[in-house]
Amino acid sequence: MKIAMVISKDIPLGLVANTAAILGISLSKIFQQDIVGGDIRDADGNVHIGITAQTIPVLAGSREQIKNIRDTLFDNAYSDITAIDFSEVAQKCLDYDNYDKMMSCLPSSDIYYLGICLYGPKKKVNKLTGNLGLLR
Repeated sequence: MKIAMVISKDIPLGLVANTAAILGISLSKIFQQDIVGGDIRDADGNVHIGITAQTIPVLAGSREQIKNIRDTLFDNAYSDITAIDFSEVAQKCLDYDNYDKMMSCLPSSDIYYLGICLYGPKKKVNKLTGNLGLLR
C-alpha cells in the first residue's frame, strides 16, 4: 500500500500547509492503525506520541492535474484506492454544515481541488502520480 498527497503548486504556502494538515488528519481518521506508529520513549524516558510509520510524498500538481486524478478515481477500476480531497468549496466554508449544503448543489465538474490524498495499491497510486514531482 502507498500514500501520496498531491497539492496545488499554485496556492500560497499557508494554504499548502493547511491543505496537507487537513488531508493528513482525515487519512489518519480512516487508517490510523495502518499508518501511525506506537509511542516512543527517548533516552530520558520522555514519551513522544506516535507519528506516521509510512513515507508520505507530497507532490506538486496543477489544478487540472488534481482534478483529473480525482475524476479518474470515480471509475470502478480504482475502487480500491481511498481518495480524500480538499476543495476550494471546503476551504471557503467556515462550518461543516455549510460545506455539506454547498457540495450537495455542485456537480463534480464544478468542483476544483486544492489537494488530494491517495491510499491504495502502490502500482495504482504510482500510475496516477508517477509523473508529478515533489512539492518544493
